[in-house]
Amino acid sequence: MKHRLLIFILAALAMLGALSIDAYLPALPAIAGHFHVSLPVAQQTLSLYLFAFAFMTLFYGTLSDSFGRRPVILISMLVYCISSLGAGISTGFHELLFFRLFQGLSAGAGSVVGRAIVGDMLRGAEAQRMMSWITVVFGLAPAVAPILGGWLQVTLGWRSIFGSIALFSFLLLVLCLGFLPESLPKEQRHAFHLKVVVANYWSVARHGEFMIRCLGIALTFSGVLLYVASAPAYVMNILHLPVTSFAWLFIPLIGGMTLGSFVAGKLSHHWKPESTIAVGFALMILSILWSLIYNATCFAIIPWAVIPLGTYAFGMALSNPAMVVGTLDLFPQIRGLSSSLQGFTFMIVFAFGSGFVAPLLFGSAMKLAIGSAIGLGLSLICWYGSQMALSESSGKDV
Repeated sequence: MKHRLLIFILAALAMLGALSIDAYLPALPAIAGHFHVSLPVAQQTLSLYLFAFAFMTLFYGTLSDSFGRRPVILISMLVYCISSLGAGISTGFHELLFFRLFQGLSAGAGSVVGRAIVGDMLRGAEAQRMMSWITVVFGLAPAVAPILGGWLQVTLGWRSIFGSIALFSFLLLVLCLGFLPESLPKEQRHAFHLKVVVANYWSVARHGEFMIRCLGIALTFSGVLLYVASAPAYVMNILHLPVTSFAWLFIPLIGGMTLGSFVAGKLSHHWKPESTIAVGFALMILSILWSLIYNATCFAIIPWAVIPLGTYAFGMALSNPAMVVGTLDLFPQIRGLSSSLQGFTFMIVFAFGSGFVAPLLFGSAMKLAIGSAIGLGLSLICWYGSQMALSESSGKDV
């Protein structure tokens, strides 16, 4: 199978998680009004989705290690398609929460199993390059989704957003049925015995360097996820823009991510992973300093308020492929399971940030900048702390 088609399919599968967040964010105030609930209550449709996403992320990798990559993706895609349609025709708020729960439970298979498929087929710089290209294609969804969601909300109402997501997921399901390969031969699969599965989870979870690296990867996204989770309040209340103007936030974020991933792919055969990661962190630090100084001295207005967000996203995307590939390579024999734990860590950080941290920062651009700075500082401590611990451990073994 051509790598280009595989990149498109895996990127589209990873898009599902972003579509379920970014496309409906512009309609969140309208959903709150329709069901006569407050905006913080309506925000729980995001938090519940994210926690469900995080929970099921734990299991997709190990299920694919036992039953194959393709069946897990196809079943999850079917559930996602049905739940997206259900969300669009919900008649009550609790019914919407129910279908958002199942959207979350099913949306994560593509991203988790997709990383495992890349690891099955490629190694080293080639795997890093393919991960980068997947991120480039994936970046189109979060850039387009909030813009499309805003216009659908204005012209057809919030239900049309979920209908569009259901149609996209159905077409993707058909594409997967026809063209998604099985990358894990039966002879390489692990028997699904509860005792063995639990033992494998325990062996990875108690590997301190692996878990700290996963936390470090997740925390690099602080400078993006806090703004994504706060998007309605940031765009409409802080920047004072209409509901159709979410592009001012998402194009710099996703443009930076896409360009950073493109550059990371180009550099994968020329730079050592450590160099790519270091440069990415340096760019993120500079953008945070820029944002802090700007918000301390000026009112948040476009385009100046969002330029540092694009720079941050570029640095994050530049470093992320090398960080993910290097982390998953710690457990090459159970790559699906380790991918699950890495994805679970990310989603727990995302869910906690969107459900608990972001609402505390809704009213101030400066608070959002400070929150991003704290997240990046913790990421630096986790990543380079794990590197030092691993080096010390290797030295003792020698």
